[in-house]
Amino acid sequence: MRRGPFWLAFGPAASWLAMFFLLPMGVIWAYSFGANQGPTEIAITFTPANYARTLEPLYLAIIAKSAWLAALTTLLCLVIGFPVAFAIAFAGPRLRPWLLLGIMLPFWTNLLVRTYALIAVLRDEGLINSVLSWMALPPLQLLYNNAAVLFGLVYVQLPFMVLPLYASLDRLDRSLLEASLDLGASQAATLRRIVIPLAMPGILSGLVLTFIPTLGAYLTPDLLGGPDSQMIANVIERQFKRANDWPFGAALSFLLMYLTFAAMAAQSVLARTKEKRA
Repeated sequence: MRRGPFWLAFGPAASWLAMFFLLPMGVIWAYSFGANQGPTEIAITFTPANYARTLEPLYLAIIAKSAWLAALTTLLCLVIGFPVAFAIAFAGPRLRPWLLLGIMLPFWTNLLVRTYALIAVLRDEGLINSVLSWMALPPLQLLYNNAAVLFGLVYVQLPFMVLPLYASLDRLDRSLLEASLDLGASQAATLRRIVIPLAMPGILSGLVLTFIPTLGAYLTPDLLGGPDSQMIANVIERQFKRANDWPFGAALSFLLMYLTFAAMAAQSVLARTKEKRA
């Protein structure tokens, strides 16, 4: 392979990535080892004090809560998304494109618009409480709590689970399913012993694609949650904007990134283990 055409194609993209991603991230990483010297000055002292501060019980509790909400959101997306992806994969050739369009349609709308639409449904005078009022039932407090945040996160992240699941299920050898059923296995046994193991790469990809963005979610807990429903991304935003403590905000940001790398590494290890067993 000639190196000239390769670098001609790769060079501009690599330069763009280095200039507008790696370099800014390097600056923020350096800030995480710095200290404020004034309203607009940060001295890079290479102190681990900011990372030590992230281990205080207050911030550890917020990180643990964020991880718990992200894990619960991922689990709910898997439980809801697997039957949906299975139905799309086994739908007829005419219906399948329309079902896929329905899954991808939310990507065509801005997340802020979708979140405000959800607020219009869940608020005290929203659609759900209006129906309850019409049925002479007491209204429900559906906004500004952890349940609203969880509902909003599932609503936002569900397509990220369905699409990799569909891609994996669509490649299944249907003859294996027919053979399992012909040999006397029940549909539940076929699902457990044939479908799920063969769909495991899509399941692992969906778990990572759902968990990582949810762990760093900012807009949904900010708009749907109350004071006790904030996640780690909201704390990071306050450090950069309101508290003007960029070094501590940078340390929190990179702690979140380290957790993201750990999740990706775990997914890679699980995938390799699955391949070796196969």
